[in-house]
Amino acid sequence: MPTVNPQPLSSGEETMAMHLSIHGIEAEREHYFSFPRKWRFDFAIPEQKIAIEIEGGKWQVGRHQRPMGFERDCRKYSHAALLGWRVLRFTSDMVMSGEAIDITVACVQGRSL
Repeated sequence: MPTVNPQPLSSGEETMAMHLSIHGIEAEREHYFSFPRKWRFDFAIPEQKIAIEIEGGKWQVGRHQRPMGFERDCRKYSHAALLGWRVLRFTSDMVMSGEAIDITVACVQGRSL
């Protein structure tokens, strides 16, 4: 597996990491899931094939909103689904409100909300 030097956590990622820890959920950060593409998830629970992506730039035009970035994300998430991953995508607002951790806990426990 390639070595990765994680980027500093965004406020949404920092809060999600704290929520995961509080709930006793061990998630790997910057988990590579597809070689040779070097695709990775913000957080992953590999044993259950649960991926967590914190989508930034909701109110600004960032990489995810530009046509090529959006298309790359679509490829990444579709490929992850083909490999059996459940990808949970959240905005920072969803993380801050607690909605993201509620959904994540339900997914880990195999239940609905």
